[in-house]
Amino acid sequence: MTEISLATHPLVRNPDAQAVLTALNGVQADCARLVGGCVRDAVLGKLAHDIDIATQLAPEAVIAALKAAGIKVVATGLAHGTVTAIPAGKPVEVTTLRTDIATDGRYAEVVFTDNWLADAQRRDLTMNALYCDAQGRVFDPVGTGVDDAKAGRVRFVGDPETRVTEDYLRIMRFFRFHAFYGKGELDPAALAACAAHNGGIARLSVERVWMELKRLLAAPDPRVALTAMAKTGVLSAILPEAEGLEALQHLVEIENSLFLDPEPLQRLMALLPRDPTRVAGLVSRLKLSGAEGDRLLAWAGDQTEIQSYLSAREVRRALYWMGTPLYLDRVRLAWAGDPEPRRTSQWRAMIALSSGFVAPRFPVTGEQVLAAGARPGPAIGHILRELERWWVENDFTEDEMGLVERLKALVQALG
Repeated sequence: MTEISLATHPLVRNPDAQAVLTALNGVQADCARLVGGCVRDAVLGKLAHDIDIATQLAPEAVIAALKAAGIKVVATGLAHGTVTAIPAGKPVEVTTLRTDIATDGRYAEVVFTDNWLADAQRRDLTMNALYCDAQGRVFDPVGTGVDDAKAGRVRFVGDPETRVTEDYLRIMRFFRFHAFYGKGELDPAALAACAAHNGGIARLSVERVWMELKRLLAAPDPRVALTAMAKTGVLSAILPEAEGLEALQHLVEIENSLFLDPEPLQRLMALLPRDPTRVAGLVSRLKLSGAEGDRLLAWAGDQTEIQSYLSAREVRRALYWMGTPLYLDRVRLAWAGDPEPRRTSQWRAMIALSSGFVAPRFPVTGEQVLAAGARPGPAIGHILRELERWWVENDFTEDEMGLVERLKALVQALG
């Protein structure tokens, strides 16, 4: 077991963490330690987004100690021993050490304990079963957490089948953590357990499934994890609509070449057929947010012709009607599905043309249509739409006389 100290790391020096640790350890010496992901990230030289603390104190004693120290506290999950401390800055989650006495693949019935090893043994992955005291000393009760984190070995604590059947969400967490922290081949024992129990994913809430999938798709490079998910049947259990990984593989290469940040929804599109009916079924089944669903359905249903050989004028026309977000979704996904590397420069040019595009304002109003002699009513909107189409087709012409003549012709024909 590797010994390590985090005494100089920002996590240990964090004033919010220290305030909570001081309040709890003032009741009982060394009864509270930083735990889980924040310690793992610190061991790897990273900064954690969230701060979690584990303690031997019972929840009621935690609340009393925090209040006595003048720290606001919210009872966010008392049944599982969790409260949220709110010191001067960021909230800190505090959970009493616990062990499972019953699990059903979704939920656990727990009892509180003062045993650090017992608490560690109920956690999912060895790299997440790490603790750090207020002085920065790291504790690794299961014995391999530090070494596994540093080596990029994503492994379950103890028996993989036991961990998976306790909570089937751990199947997805295993692949997500490999996407972010893993190096080399995935752990064979963990893969076997995930494959054997992938049917358990159907018992999870769709909200939890989508949350984990979205996090995985946000990894810098999720390709190895997704390939393993496909081989074990996990991907088809989550996304029966998925039609292969080729487009996703290419999309990640495109992102890297353009120095783009990962876009989980765009990566999801790369896994799906551009079929509005099937995409609508996925949106409904996984209960995506309104904005997420709208974006996927816009991509699936858009009928604009997107080819690598579009001219600059055709690109401007597409950008005007589609808007830049949808245009980029369509272009990047079309490029990801194009097997011909010789067209790379053309796709790059089409993306570059969208940079800084500002849709010009259509210069004709309903009042001007009326002034041209059109009768009030639905004909006004019809004339405006036809005139706008003509104006866009003519590359947003600024020829006022041409617009006036076209307006007169439309009024005579339609108004």
